[in-house]
Amino acid sequence: MSTPKRWHVVTALAALLVTATPAVVATAGGSATVAGRPDRGEWAGSWAAAVTRGNSVGLTNTGLNDQSVRMVVHVSVGGPALRVRLSNLYGEQAVRVGRATVARPNTATADDVSDIDPASLRPLTFTGAASATMNRGAELLSDPLTFAVADDSDLVITLHFPTPTGPTTFHGQSQQTNFIGAGDLTGAADGAGFTIRPNCCWFFLSGVDVQRKGTPGALVVLGDSIGDGNGSTVNANRRWPDLLADRLLADRPDKRTPGVLNLSLAGNRLNHEGTEPGAGDYPGYFQLGPNAAARLNEDVFAQTGARTVVTHLGINDIWMSNDSSEAIIATLRQINQQLQQRGLTSLVATLTPYEGHGAPGVWTPEKEATRQAVNAYLRGSREFDGLLDFDRVLRDPAKPSQLLPAYDSGDHIHPNDAGNKAMADAVPLRLLGL
Repeated sequence: MSTPKRWHVVTALAALLVTATPAVVATAGGSATVAGRPDRGEWAGSWAAAVTRGNSVGLTNTGLNDQSVRMVVHVSVGGPALRVRLSNLYGEQAVRVGRATVARPNTATADDVSDIDPASLRPLTFTGAASATMNRGAELLSDPLTFAVADDSDLVITLHFPTPTGPTTFHGQSQQTNFIGAGDLTGAADGAGFTIRPNCCWFFLSGVDVQRKGTPGALVVLGDSIGDGNGSTVNANRRWPDLLADRLLADRPDKRTPGVLNLSLAGNRLNHEGTEPGAGDYPGYFQLGPNAAARLNEDVFAQTGARTVVTHLGINDIWMSNDSSEAIIATLRQINQQLQQRGLTSLVATLTPYEGHGAPGVWTPEKEATRQAVNAYLRGSREFDGLLDFDRVLRDPAKPSQLLPAYDSGDHIHPNDAGNKAMADAVPLRLLGL
């Protein structure tokens, strides 16, 4: 069978990757104190990424060795101070972070260039030290840093790994150009040393928090490739959660705006592991993550200031694994119960159309019936705190099993930029508790 178009991005990414708060041990060096430590306000998540273990072969498996990774992140809300969260959750050994910096991008250069504004460059420290070691399976939180972060803006975080990391903890589908180069490039203003420039991959980076006064917390999106931005423009931040963050900022001029944390994971399923194969000879990868219920502790409950969660999952269980509507609904209900038990507002989204996607067998009338059954249940249920009817937003009224052509990125499952905007615009803000 031919490979479904949806997999082109993931397969190309996999080709690149196959080629080429627990205890933290601080090490001596750098500043002995935390420069400009802020002591007012509340912390809220402004950006986050779901992380997975490295794939079985390639760059994410062999890891990094005396290399720097420069990563661009697009924060939702700003504040006068920040802190950065790193993760070695899926590593097989302790990982040493030699140096780490944060800066603003050089906006005079192209958006796929790693140049930074040198005047904005600041070192990150860890309990006062310039370097630290992440234990196996542990996370690492930077010291708070006085650094003015604007709403809806980009930050550039550069990490140097002086010794072999082993298999990485990473996010594989960033829709963002990131950069890898030899040696310690954490202070480099230009990108001359960054010779590897994939449109993917945040390595060991899992979150950015900002300090705010009177924050209403954060909205978490627990999704798959539709939330992860597959089909949207690279380096443009047009994933629907990004566009929802823009809408919230415009709607709330008083600045009491929640952060929007996109914990979507391309290829993720409710009831299956990422390595499980799927329809149309889809091989599966670690980067698709564990089953969604297993993600809750790390990807939802651990997020700073999380108050509302949107769950948009299940379409991959249908086309990849041919799960029944009963199996999908059961796990969505279980996730909902756990969210509500934690006091979180639990919103759920309907599953969007995908007829025309992939090889024969990826979409079938029987699988379409499953999708319709799941959506019918969600529309009639009163268990969840609210419903986002993304199916109604994206479907073609003339053929509801297909995406509206104006919203189709071309692979018949992922929305384009216009489709992402339609999704963001359709979210009833009253459901977010604002």
